[in-house]
Amino acid sequence: MVTFYDLPNVKSEDVRFQSVAGLDVQIDTESWKEGGENRFTHELPGRSKFSSSLTLKRGLIKPKESGITDWCHQAFVKLKIIPLKLLSVELLDEEHNVLVKWDVEHVWPKSWKIGELNAERSEVLIETLELNYNRFTYKKA
Repeated sequence: MVTFYDLPNVKSEDVRFQSVAGLDVQIDTESWKEGGENRFTHELPGRSKFSSSLTLKRGLIKPKESGITDWCHQAFVKLKIIPLKLLSVELLDEEHNVLVKWDVEHVWPKSWKIGELNAERSEVLIETLELNYNRFTYKKA
């Protein structure tokens, strides 16, 4: 489940996604050469570096039925980018209890893709949103 905080016109359908990817963080390293020691270089930890790109996939929803579609339309058609302070990604069990939660900060739409329209196949049309973010925090439920 993905919750978009402070986004107007969010509907109940706007929290369901087939796939969420991009919750990725790593620590940058700095090399340090010790004087007198020529056999190796020390690797020291630096800043945390977040992926900065969260990818969400879902079946296409009619424009009037989705606040996220309105948000993307504002960004890509009207060039009015409205960053959200917070978005949360929650992993649910089969009874919809939250197992794990990630709070994602300073989110704005970066890419909006619609899957292939193919009359020869009977498939759900997939909408892919790529969102830019600054950082996320991991929270135990």
